[in-house]
Amino acid sequence: MDRERENLTAALATTRRHVLRQLDGLDEDALRRPVLPSGWSVLGLVRHLTLSDERYWFEVVVAGGTFDWWPDGDNGDWRVSPDESAAQVVAAYRAAIAASDAIIADRSLDSAPQHREADWEAGDFPELRDILHHVIIETATHAGQLDAVRELLDGRQYIVL
Repeated sequence: MDRERENLTAALATTRRHVLRQLDGLDEDALRRPVLPSGWSVLGLVRHLTLSDERYWFEVVVAGGTFDWWPDGDNGDWRVSPDESAAQVVAAYRAAIAASDAIIADRSLDSAPQHREADWEAGDFPELRDILHHVIIETATHAGQLDAVRELLDGRQYIVL
């Protein structure tokens, strides 16, 4: 494996682990409780990462898959139904990560995406490496949001000042 691929995949794995660590020790109620004015929950954020970051970017954009799994309605990628357990939502995230990793491993960093959105400009996400950078930033951003939400939920601090 070349150094660039190694660095990108390691950074992505680190941000994903950070997200998963922020779930440790939270009960079902805390995982579902919205604590910010926007109303999203920890599980909602995990659902968003599963659908919008992992499945969309790697299954659809990189590999050219379909959207037949996308939820209906506004912000459907943030919603978790009451009949889904936290374990199911987290398992879906882990499964999406494994599928994404297989897609990444099967392509060169300079491979072009198989799907492009109509509103993308010519230079938007021309190669897998650009998509990896984007997903690393997105996942890291959401991991930081989880740090703040986790502290609001139970006082646990990721970074102690």
